[in-house]
Amino acid sequence: MAVATPSNSSPHKSFIAILFISIFLFTIFVFTKRALEQSLFLYKDHLTQIPFSSSPSSTNNSHISESSDLKDSNDQNGGENENPDGEMGEIPCDLYVGSWVRDEQYPLYKPGSCPYVDEAFDCQSNGRSDSEYLKWRWKPDGCDLPRFNATDFLVRLRGKRLMLIGDSMNRNQFESILCLLREGLHNKSRMYEVHGHKISKERSYFVFKFQDYDCTVEFVLSHFLVKEGVRFDEKGKSNPTLSMDQIDKNAKRWKKADILVFNTGHWWAHGKTARGKNYYKEGDYLYPQFDVSEAFRRALKTWASWVELNVNPKKQLIFYRGYSSSHFRGGDWDSGGSCNGEKEPAFSGAILDSYPLKMKIVDEVIKEMKVPVKLLNVTRLTNFRKDGHPSIYGQKVSTRKEDCSHWCVPGVPDAWNELIYSTMVFQQTKSKSSVS
Repeated sequence: MAVATPSNSSPHKSFIAILFISIFLFTIFVFTKRALEQSLFLYKDHLTQIPFSSSPSSTNNSHISESSDLKDSNDQNGGENENPDGEMGEIPCDLYVGSWVRDEQYPLYKPGSCPYVDEAFDCQSNGRSDSEYLKWRWKPDGCDLPRFNATDFLVRLRGKRLMLIGDSMNRNQFESILCLLREGLHNKSRMYEVHGHKISKERSYFVFKFQDYDCTVEFVLSHFLVKEGVRFDEKGKSNPTLSMDQIDKNAKRWKKADILVFNTGHWWAHGKTARGKNYYKEGDYLYPQFDVSEAFRRALKTWASWVELNVNPKKQLIFYRGYSSSHFRGGDWDSGGSCNGEKEPAFSGAILDSYPLKMKIVDEVIKEMKVPVKLLNVTRLTNFRKDGHPSIYGQKVSTRKEDCSHWCVPGVPDAWNELIYSTMVFQQTKSKSSVS
């Protein structure tokens, strides 16, 4: 019987078969890897944190998952938040050079819907009938701000204390951020003032707790950031003083915050502060006369020294919000000045390039600091917004005095808080810990 012998072509066929199987397996590996990378990319934003260490109390005690929070928030805020890559760590353009553009998705919360706006800023409830001033969004020239996402902001604040320190302009901003963050809550009753206080300009300290995120948003009144005092003359009459070389007595509260937003400015423009007569002190010496600009510079340097001594830049994030513009016509706040009837921003005129001496001093002081301070330089962006002030709608019963310094809420202060959020998003870094 003849025995079959292997063909000479069999080894060749075996080689081709092995090669084919290898290519097939390699192709499966490549496509699987790409699919996995896409899946990881979808969760990239859940693996980010703001660029300082969490405080010891930063625990996840929320009964709501972060992933469902962010999904719901994206649905509420116009689509998925387009955060840049977490490893970038750089702001892509000057956020403060730009213009206001109309956006029908604004305001970010309905007028009258937020219980944390006090009468002085609640323009619509006080009778303002026009609403076009609410339809403007700040747009930098060189890049786009990420769409504001209230729940994502709260996730970034988890376990932290955000504190705004300054005058009534910072209270303006404080009420705005409470309303913005409230929109990210499923159960709005889990946000409350820890002492039971209602928003009022008569109180100097508020602490709002967001229970599901174990974080607080706080306001501490400080008109000048340095110590206010009184002196008594030989007749026993008291007169106010300002110690340029001593930090505000409430500074002990500031140390405990993870994110601080400072401001001062408007109280330097009127009264004894502006006149500078028998008002400014250094040590025990009371100056009979002193220039207000130099006093502002020395006070700001006192604040800067406090920051350098008391702030840990690895654990705390510091903002200084710049001077916001007033728009009085025909007088000042106490002499018949008006902004009533302004219904849209200014898009031309000398005011758009206005940059007060106080802001030049702020620039100089911050540049000299060793601890990094992020300047929320809102001066020029507020130059446009002559339409955003309460005017005669700062209270339900109008008076002769108009408010053309503060801002309606919702309104311009929302943009300041969007800029804080954008800064945190742009400068985020990847977390080394996994998300549970």
